[in-house]
Amino acid sequence: MSPRFLIPLIAGVVLSGPLQAEDGTPKGVVELFTAQGCSSCPPADAAFRKLVSQGDVIALAYHVDYWNYLGWADTLSSKENTERQYGYARTMGRSNVYTPQAIVNGRGHLAGADLNGINSKIDTYSGEGNGLTIPISAAMRGDELEIKIGAGQGKANVVMVYFDKEKTIEVEKGENSGKKLSYLHSVTNVETVGMWDGKATSLTLPASVLQRPQLEGCAILLQSANDNGDPAAILGATVVMAGKNI
Repeated sequence: MSPRFLIPLIAGVVLSGPLQAEDGTPKGVVELFTAQGCSSCPPADAAFRKLVSQGDVIALAYHVDYWNYLGWADTLSSKENTERQYGYARTMGRSNVYTPQAIVNGRGHLAGADLNGINSKIDTYSGEGNGLTIPISAAMRGDELEIKIGAGQGKANVVMVYFDKEKTIEVEKGENSGKKLSYLHSVTNVETVGMWDGKATSLTLPASVLQRPQLEGCAILLQSANDNGDPAAILGATVVMAGKNI
């Protein structure tokens, strides 16, 4: 990680700027829904690794649990990750979900292995004004984490997405039996910590949100929701890196 992205180390926590495009902001947010027990997912996981290495988007991998019945319980999966995917399906008017699926900026979906398509959709959204248009920054202030959000239109939630930097799993059963698979940015928890009403605002949280023993990374999303509370368009985002792998 380049030193120019670092904010001073305070209370054992390192913060970094977002994965940045040339203008200093992330180009978009890509959420991959994947599973260790899905035979078509490894190519998407490989494409996701390339996406992470680009360094200009925020990439998050959600392992779902609905393929666990095939004989291998995904060690990174959770029902909450599955529910998030179903929430997107409801927002987008879909009756089903699938893996591997990539959600871009909370606005649209496509096959998770289609790296060119993902990048093209990010660029298209940016050109249409549907990119990450609301600036977000995060910094430690003593024993507090201060999140600053710019002004814009609409309302949205401030969402913390915690993730592991990398996990390598030996799959012993199911469709990928015998494979040793490595996963980047697998999500471990998602929580809403505040709201935004279109006005420039600051949100102060205790530093303890970033001082969990196993915490490796955290993204902050400014995300709208539909009338039922399901996830929708992501308006802004940044990444806070913390923990043992920095």
